[in-house]
Amino acid sequence: MTDTQHVLVTTTWLRPGDEVHRYLLDAGFSVAHGSSRDREAVAGCDAVIAGTDRFDAEVLAGAPQLRVICRTGAGYDNVDVEAATARGVAVCTTPGVNGQSVAEHTIGLLLSAARAIPQNVAAVRAGRWEQGGGRELAGAVLGVVGFGAIGRRVAAMARGIGMDVVAHDPVADRGFAEANGVRLLSLEQLLASSDVVTLHLSLTPSTRHLIDAGAFARMKPGAYLVNAARGGIVDEEALADALASGRLAGAALDTVETEPLPSGHRLRAFDNVLVTAHIGAATRESRARSGMLAARSVVEVLAGGIPGTVVNPGFAGHRTSVERGKTA
Repeated sequence: MTDTQHVLVTTTWLRPGDEVHRYLLDAGFSVAHGSSRDREAVAGCDAVIAGTDRFDAEVLAGAPQLRVICRTGAGYDNVDVEAATARGVAVCTTPGVNGQSVAEHTIGLLLSAARAIPQNVAAVRAGRWEQGGGRELAGAVLGVVGFGAIGRRVAAMARGIGMDVVAHDPVADRGFAEANGVRLLSLEQLLASSDVVTLHLSLTPSTRHLIDAGAFARMKPGAYLVNAARGGIVDEEALADALASGRLAGAALDTVETEPLPSGHRLRAFDNVLVTAHIGAATRESRARSGMLAARSVVEVLAGGIPGTVVNPGFAGHRTSVERGKTA
């Protein structure tokens, strides 16, 4: 490289001087930490390693040098992929690196909801010795919606504690399902037969509010909902209605539609709703893997490559036309 290229890191848990920072410096880049709201930093960067801050069309329009955005995570609903593609900007993610962490957290949420563990801890701290009941999970039916890498890990763990597992995914790995005793069902069949429904799919226009009032009406009375995917998959007003009516026994959520959960949100009123602050992938191991995969993807794109982590491979053709326009 004749001119130093600039990488902006907006992922809040990546820090100056860490392994990712050192890797990028050793590769010959300059590195700054900031956010998408820092328009001056965005304007001068060639690459972004992004957290959850938004990169919409307006932000992208203010980044004429930008060639790649890599999300430190599997989801990318905070990036306007269409606008990025039109500007010749590659959008990458870090798939697969957080699967174990998210799956473990999902099982933790499931156990916590079924046994009301957080509520009991709070009662003891408040001086009350309450021995309320819960339910065993062995023999219960777990419905996994989204049978990708994380969904399959959750299924395997649930089978390990004696749960029967069913799954729904139009592109499910049928061989894995058969080998692991998982029955593949339609979404309607899964909702009607599951004691716990857990969500492990991406947020797209077709999955937004997939779990709506109609879905809750089809669920078994007394079922639980677990969501460690994306908050927008669930219609939260419909969820609150289902909880208020007693249709659901409870919900355990690591993601909500607006984060942090607003102070006056209806879901805060329910003792049988557990909410964690989107920490499913927040382990030191997962973050280390995610940060380094993002850094390697950035380096590869800036070197002219197209890594396997790219979600919009069509960016390359648009980049050619964008660059021609700049030199015309």
